Amino acid sequence: MTTNSPTLGTQPVEPWYQQGLPWFLFGLPAIAVVAGIITLIIANWDWDGLVADDYYKEGQGVVMLIDKLEHARSLGLTAQLSLHDGSVSVDLSSTQGSELPGKLYLNIIHPTRSGADQQILLEKGQDALYSGTFAPLSAGRWRFRIEDESRTWRMNGAANIPAETEVKINPSDS
Repeated sequence: MTTNSPTLGTQPVEPWYQQGLPWFLFGLPAIAVVAGIITLIIANWDWDGLVADDYYKEGQGVVMLIDKLEHARSLGLTAQLSLHDGSVSVDLSSTQGSELPGKLYLNIIHPTRSGADQQILLEKGQDALYSGTFAPLSAGRWRFRIEDESRTWRMNGAANIPAETEVKINPSDS
């Protein structure tokens, strides 16, 4: 009696765990799972905040901002902001001869990280410059908002830190 069993040749068959194809086939889903976990961790790293649920109120705020910019424009205000080693100075001037306030509020705003924002009260010095100090800023684009004490007018500017340390703020450009 003869059996017709296939012969495997002269090479012995390696176990599956020593071959490349099974590891390749198991590796692709494993990489996808690891990448998904990493994506989930990155997505939950920082909270972006909620979308405003009262759009009418937000719209009213925009109208108030436009009014404040228009008021600064009507007063002919311009400002030169200088940032140097944790100190800030603002040279505020008016082409209409308007009386300048004794104090200013300067808001330094990061476009995406609200936790890095700063509000600084600037006092008017003897040299007619407003000055104050601020915490170090990370590299990137920052927005600057100047308001008077009573918050009747506002001016906005922006700069790339650390490349730009002088910011010219003109409400006519806004």
